[in-house]
Amino acid sequence: MIGNQKIKTMKKLYILGFIGGIGLLGACTDDFEELNENPNAPENVDPQFLLANVISVEADQNAFYQGFRLANYIEQFAASVEFERIDRYEMGTNSEYWNIIFQLLSDIKSMRELPGTNEAYNAVGDIMQSFLFSQLTDLWGDVPYTEAVKALDGQFTPVYDTQESIYTDPETGILAVLERAATSLENSNATISGDVLFNGDLNKWVRFANSLRLRYLMRISKRLTDYSEIQALAGSGKLMQSNADNAVLPYLNSAPNQYPMSLSSLGLYQEHRMTTTVDSVLTLWNDPRVEVLYKPTQASVNAGIPEYKGLRNGQDRETIAEKGIDLNDISLFGAIFRDVPDGVDAQFMQYAEVQFALAEAAERGYITGDVEAYYEAGIAASFEYYEVGLPEGYLDQEAVALNGTDNLTKIMTQKWFSLISNGHEAWFNVRRTGIPNLKPGPDNLNDNKYPVRYLYPESEQATNSVNYKTAAERIGGDNINSPSWWEKD
Repeated sequence: MIGNQKIKTMKKLYILGFIGGIGLLGACTDDFEELNENPNAPENVDPQFLLANVISVEADQNAFYQGFRLANYIEQFAASVEFERIDRYEMGTNSEYWNIIFQLLSDIKSMRELPGTNEAYNAVGDIMQSFLFSQLTDLWGDVPYTEAVKALDGQFTPVYDTQESIYTDPETGILAVLERAATSLENSNATISGDVLFNGDLNKWVRFANSLRLRYLMRISKRLTDYSEIQALAGSGKLMQSNADNAVLPYLNSAPNQYPMSLSSLGLYQEHRMTTTVDSVLTLWNDPRVEVLYKPTQASVNAGIPEYKGLRNGQDRETIAEKGIDLNDISLFGAIFRDVPDGVDAQFMQYAEVQFALAEAAERGYITGDVEAYYEAGIAASFEYYEVGLPEGYLDQEAVALNGTDNLTKIMTQKWFSLISNGHEAWFNVRRTGIPNLKPGPDNLNDNKYPVRYLYPESEQATNSVNYKTAAERIGGDNINSPSWWEKD
């Protein structure tokens, strides 16, 4: 099993279908008239159930449906052998996730309005809301924000806020909301239930909120001129301090809370293969994490000489056949993803990511601090998380050790690999830095360009067309190559 063993004893809750009148917001549906008749959450629902639902549903989305199923292809942790055309950059709208995000935002709004809520529920709701809105804007660009959850009040055509304002508005922006939430929790004596992420430990929510602030400050760092907030966080002692602070939700050994891949078809599992990108990087590093995250090829096991081998991304089945590639000689993902129902956690954020972010900030001169110490702490934390011993001499290898010339490449590549199956986070970092340099495969459907967003859902074009058109024009067109505000050069 992976992750903080103490958290493993927590029962994971899936609480779906009980929120009745809470619908999919932001994109109008045929159900809004019915919703408008009963705009409030069911009278007897306790805030703890809504909180557990928000955390559990989003954790599952981030880890499996968005992380393993989709993002792992874009980030070149997985290569498809036939059916998953996202590996060839047929991105689509990802509208199901758009709708789920708005539904969860609606749940948070309802949680605030229920009897029994308190300042701690509100602050934790702000943290989860900020995470959800960051997902929304980083996947689509300009999106509904200040008017996003007004459908219960009859506003079915929300305006699209700019990504810049979503992050940086001094009152409503994600960064400001997270800072206020952390301060509120630090000064609160209130308690919460239904916290399946941190079991009611508000100090860990404070560390999570501050670590998310660091994540998002680094996200928009190209647009910053003042890095004092990053420096203040680095010296605050209020970021994640170890893997014990990881924002991860363990899967369980029993239904219905097992990792979804353990219950999925064998064909779906076999669609996800180790990539030549991962193969080359881990071989260069002599990295034993490969033994946990991937399996030796079946052909090599049968021959008695187990080895790992990757498949190039972005190839269709005809190309694979023409090249005579033996899929039995290509590695699958590790047993933790398939054979062990509770082999992985649903990740929101790990301590390792915090350390790599600080290493990058120090390397770029945003903060003072020991680049090498941050970097090595990040590597050590990733090894520890996967319960792999850090080999003697690993950090001294030429391909791993910082040497002053390609430090940033080494930092960001280690960070990239540590984010495997953690939603789209690795994709956001690649888009921002270009590290590692992930090249489209030979049969890509995007004119040899690396995509930077999903398309807006078709429902937005149909029911919120005025605001959709304004936003699409503002970001440079509703296509998968229109960069976000924070990634533009």
